[in-house]
Amino acid sequence: MKNIISVQTKKDSVNIKIEEEATQKQILQELKKKLAELKKLYKEDTTPIYITGKVLKNEEIEQIQAVVQKAIPVEVKFETPKILGLHGIKKTFSKEILASVTKFHRGSLRSGQKIEYEGSIVILGDVNAGAEVLAGENIVVLGILRGMAHAGAKGNKEAIIAAASIESVQIRIANIVKEIEKPEINEIKTCAYVNENSEVILE
Repeated sequence: MKNIISVQTKKDSVNIKIEEEATQKQILQELKKKLAELKKLYKEDTTPIYITGKVLKNEEIEQIQAVVQKAIPVEVKFETPKILGLHGIKKTFSKEILASVTKFHRGSLRSGQKIEYEGSIVILGDVNAGAEVLAGENIVVLGILRGMAHAGAKGNKEAIIAAASIESVQIRIANIVKEIEKPEINEIKTCAYVNENSEVILE
């Protein structure tokens, strides 16, 4: 495997790039070695460190930040967003999500409620209008989806949205927005996905 971490020093920053295929264990091991060398350059310097490259989960970001700051107590910034959200997409990526970590929510979501999770989310009830569901991977609603659903919220176009009936005004997969017109009588849509033309298809 090629060098999984590369370090580039600039006048006002230090950039650490992580290769996409690197595992978290490999990253932490290699990072400790690189930081030992980098520490010699710092001394009393306060130049911030920028982590770029691989899309990281929140837990991975926290682990890497802890390792860096333990070795060199400076500001650490990440290209990857630390939180999910409608404005949190920094990088579009695709990955296999047939198996993913899933959060289950028992009961319906009322207007004003919001659930957010890095993996997949399964709602054991309805998602009412005015409620929000944001997931890094898939969203499955066993009841009716009337609220806003945003699957693949960090940019994963392989994510899907499924429900007993999708009746939202708008849904999102990755950075693609789908405005939904009022369906015909007795016409039920139960699944949304992104096709090869980067369009959200509702079936």
